[in-house]
Amino acid sequence: MGGQVLRFQDVSVRRDGAALLRGIDWSVREDERWVIIGPNGAGKTTLLQVAGALLYPTEGSVDVLGERLGQVDVFELRTRIGLASAALAERVPPDEKVIDLVLTASYAILGRWTEEYDSHDVTRAVELIDQLGCAHLIRRRFSTLSEGERKRVQIARALMPDPELLLLDEPAAGLDVAGREDLVRRLGGLARDSKAPSMVLVTHHVEEIPAGFTHAMLLRHGSAVAQGPIESVMTADNLSRTFGVPLALDRSMDGRWYARPY
Repeated sequence: MGGQVLRFQDVSVRRDGAALLRGIDWSVREDERWVIIGPNGAGKTTLLQVAGALLYPTEGSVDVLGERLGQVDVFELRTRIGLASAALAERVPPDEKVIDLVLTASYAILGRWTEEYDSHDVTRAVELIDQLGCAHLIRRRFSTLSEGERKRVQIARALMPDPELLLLDEPAAGLDVAGREDLVRRLGGLARDSKAPSMVLVTHHVEEIPAGFTHAMLLRHGSAVAQGPIESVMTADNLSRTFGVPLALDRSMDGRWYARPY
């Protein structure tokens, strides 16, 4: 069993009088792949922001990669975390080329200026872009890519600094069925790679959970409905309570989950 990379103890987050997270106790070990699932407004993105050292808890304590939030230089800590999110994509300079977007992750910056990169950095960036199926896009501007292409390039960027923790905020949002299936398949391959970092993926669709994910947390109104090994957490009863509607749940032979109302 791997070492601990995340530990939340009685964590609550309040903003403008609203409770976004309520009393979360949670730990993630380095050999685990977690999915955080729940309806819109459940607190999933807030949880990911705290895990990524982007947001401090109002109450409770958070340890990220062995460092206590509030007692560590978060700018240094963030260089050890890979993050792919829609908020980050919106900040990419419109003329940024794919290769430069991935390379600049080495410095935890957006927008290439005069910084120098050695051949090892360039080789790694090219290999990651190829691994995510985007080798043909390497000289394209990020702003000209399709939504699916943007998602894959973001994940390549998140992996560039060889992070100890990879956070993915709704990576399949906005994709058509073909784009979603391609991305989920690639993430499943990454999840099964023993050399890949710990992973936490946020979604509100069970169909977007890649095969190979080991643990799940179900969130509703900022509270955990259930959490633990995915086989015990992903039940029709737990999912129905999480989304507030009766749901049936199926699992295919390849390990993918599917939900439907009944």
